[in-house]
Amino acid sequence: MKLGALFLLTLLAAAGCTFASHSSQSRNSSSLVSFLYPSGSTPPQQNSIPELHVPLRVGLAFLPTQRTSGDASLDEAHKEELLERIRKKFSDRKFVSEIVIIPDYYLATSRGFEGLQGVQRLYNVDLMALVSYDQVAYTDDNKWSLGYLTIVGAYVVKGNTNDTTTLVDLAVVDPRTRSLVLRAGGTDTHHQNSTMIDSPRDIRLASGASFDAATEQMIVHFDSALTAFQTDVHEGRANVHIVARASAGGGSGGGGSIDGADLAALAALTLLSMGRIRKPA
Repeated sequence: MKLGALFLLTLLAAAGCTFASHSSQSRNSSSLVSFLYPSGSTPPQQNSIPELHVPLRVGLAFLPTQRTSGDASLDEAHKEELLERIRKKFSDRKFVSEIVIIPDYYLATSRGFEGLQGVQRLYNVDLMALVSYDQVAYTDDNKWSLGYLTIVGAYVVKGNTNDTTTLVDLAVVDPRTRSLVLRAGGTDTHHQNSTMIDSPRDIRLASGASFDAATEQMIVHFDSALTAFQTDVHEGRANVHIVARASAGGGSGGGGSIDGADLAALAALTLLSMGRIRKPA
């Protein structure tokens, strides 16, 4: 009798549990190539050489989201926070007068270089720094995905495996010449286990943390790329023309200010690289 009752209780307990076995995927992404070439045209083999009037006024914006599904997301407040982090990191460069954050809704209906030139004129900027991204979150139920079903949800064992992979890319382009001036990216992968009931929340938290980590890595890589670019400019190897802005000499100081001597040196070095100034024999 006791064995029969124990067996019945075991069956009832087993009936209250379930082994789930399924996978899901969330995705949130934008694309630089799709934005700049919305008609599907192929980027040109060679672009015109951009003429940079220093100090530069740069527009900074996230590209509009093109694909989103599931729990992975990047809300507007988080976008603004990441852009501000990027702006603060690079706004004190000598050849930058100002970095202007531009809301992505201005780019939603202004795709391609033609639309980008309209935004450039609207904000009176020299270059556009465009942030694109791709994030994928995978959720798999492993063999420990045992959930006890009650009226309030599925709890007990941390059986869901969540992997979140993120790429954040920053590209500086000159809309007038349709040229790519500088580019760098960062990546991050988050791995965690969670219960069935907590999985959506954990995916959202991992999504935000992964965007933060990928952005930080991108900033480090872009800082290195920018330092190398400055060296190339001074040594005449950069594929740009540097022109001193006429009104820069009398401007006020500040983190983004640049004096006349620096401007003259940049312009002279660029002219030297073009063969217009010859060293004495």
